[in-house]
Amino acid sequence: MEYVQERVATLHDFGGADPAAPVDRATVVVPLTDRDHASLAAEQVLSTLGDVDPASVLIALRADEGKVDAVREWVASLDVDADLLWCNAPAVRSVLDEHGLNGRAGKGRDVWLALGVAAARTEFVAVHDADATTYGPEHVPRLLFPLARDYSFVKGYYARVENGRLYGRLCRLFYAPVVAALAESRDDPLLDYLGAFRYALAGEFAATSDLVRRLRPPRGWGLEVATLGDAFRHAGFEGSAQVDLGIHEHDHRAVSGRGGLSDMADEVAAALFYALGDSGVDVDYDDLRERYRTTARRLVDQYAADAAFNGLDYDSAAEREQVDAYAESVREPDADDRLPAWAETDLDPDAVCAASRRALDDVSQ
Repeated sequence: MEYVQERVATLHDFGGADPAAPVDRATVVVPLTDRDHASLAAEQVLSTLGDVDPASVLIALRADEGKVDAVREWVASLDVDADLLWCNAPAVRSVLDEHGLNGRAGKGRDVWLALGVAAARTEFVAVHDADATTYGPEHVPRLLFPLARDYSFVKGYYARVENGRLYGRLCRLFYAPVVAALAESRDDPLLDYLGAFRYALAGEFAATSDLVRRLRPPRGWGLEVATLGDAFRHAGFEGSAQVDLGIHEHDHRAVSGRGGLSDMADEVAAALFYALGDSGVDVDYDDLRERYRTTARRLVDQYAADAAFNGLDYDSAAEREQVDAYAESVREPDADDRLPAWAETDLDPDAVCAASRRALDDVSQ
């Protein structure tokens, strides 16, 4: 146990932290796909939110039309009062098309749609993934607590340790060493900010509705990094905090293959490099790629020592192979696919909700 503070306020769990928080003034957004619904982790998250009882629970659903009813029936069977926002419904896509925002669907777009709706409902918004099997009722209050103390952005952090192994590979072996390699060669406050968060790729965060309306997430992965870039612009060090959510056990992805960690690394890298570009940080990609490899390999040695200290299994060779795979993501990003801030678009959240309700009604007929 430690109590070290970072450049952003760091709130630790010294043993059962369960602070009083403005839960009754918050909407909790939970992104969900039809593939993930009815999983034990998703069931635990949503059932636990029923006990937490925030002002609103909003499920940002991406599902094929033939599976929507099954998802709706499953949600109705749980002890939680939750609204479904069918993010890829035909009617929702039509509304987005009218504003030139249709395009590629993905987690980032799902969350962006839900953030606009949530920010119109309540003073605070929390986002929580539905894949944590260790989810507890204290998580949302911990995320929301700093928002009642003049912070406007809060990030969760946790340890990824299960089955006698270290996980969180994309953050440990890609994001953290890339940011560290960049920071070694230049002094920039954004890099200091990005490096101050203990688990930058955690999907759990909370913010004021005003800040939520200023977020510009990419359509797919990379949402977490893009959020940090915008939080730096609008909250900065003084307005940001991170809170201890303990040990998380999550679903795991393969490194290669469609939707694997290497694909995610591409989008995380793009989000990072666009955030740096916004702040005027130029990147020499060839130079960074080599410095990334050096930094990541040093971290592999450190993780090996940490794992041995705790009696965990650790395959250094496999971790180095992942570093080499992730190095290919250090390149100039493709076209910027970030969505506009809600504060800068004329899209009406009520129109999105209405379109989703119509589509859900049509499916049930």
